[in-house]
This record gives sequence, C-alpha cells and structure tokens, in this order.
Amino acid sequence: MATDENVKIEADTNMLEASFNFWFTDNEHIRSPFPDYTKEDILQQSTARFNRWIENISDKAQKEINDEILVEKLEEFIFEIGLSLVKTEDEKITIQYPFLPRVSDIITIKDESKPIGESKVTEREIIKKGDESFLKIKLLSLELNETWETEFELPK
Repeated sequence: MATDENVKIEADTNMLEASFNFWFTDNEHIRSPFPDYTKEDILQQSTARFNRWIENISDKAQKEINDEILVEKLEEFIFEIGLSLVKTEDEKITIQYPFLPRVSDIITIKDESKPIGESKVTEREIIKKGDESFLKIKLLSLELNETWETEFELPK
C-alpha cells in the first residue's frame, strides 16, 4: 500500500500468494470451491486483471486504498474468473456458495421427529421463488436407503 504521495500501489506478492493459497487449498473449515483444472488459469488471469486494476487507480484513490480493499478486489477477480471457467452448474453453485453442502457430503439430521440419520447429498440446484433464491438439495438417507429433499433460502 502507498504511504508516500509519489509511491504507486503495487501488487504485494505475499498477499497474492496468501489469497491464492487460501482459496485453492482445503483448510479446517473452508474447502476450496475451485476445481483443480481451473486453478492455473484463475491464478494467471486474476493476477493480470488485478495488476491492470491497480495501474488504473487514480492518485487520489490510492491514498484511500488499504490492504483490506486490495484483498477484497483480488478475491472478486478470483471468483468472477473461476465462475467463467467451470463447466457444470454444480461447480458454479460451489463457487457462488462455497460454504454450503456439496454433492457427496454427508449430513447428519438430528431431529427426533424424523429419524433420518446420516444422509448423502446427491443433487443440488438453485430455484427461484419470487425474488428469493433457494438451494434445493436431494439426499439419500444412508440408514433408510430413501431419497428425500429439502431447500433453504440463499444469502443475497
């Protein structure tokens, strides 16, 4: 980040590496939403786009930009480019909502009125109801060997 009026903002290699490592590898509570086949292209394209964005920041705006803004902008590019590269609707859902259940995830239902137990996510789709979006998931109960489904509202 610039501290002197004559110094231009430059992409910090450590920040770039940390952002890519964070989103491209599985961590304790966060799994990478990006398929392996997209990662190299995302890295190259988002780095180039980020550098172009930095080059076009006005001198006045540079004084107001901090590291948090830089990271958010880089992540915006990573996710936009990732979305443009994936091949399936399910991969798009994973990138748009990286923290939600994915196909093949095992979910345990602890509702005594519905003794479903562990279930495996078999399908997902985004559905619209008026202005609201919902994730509809189909699951297979591993105990009952029965298929069931549920849906929940997606964050905006």
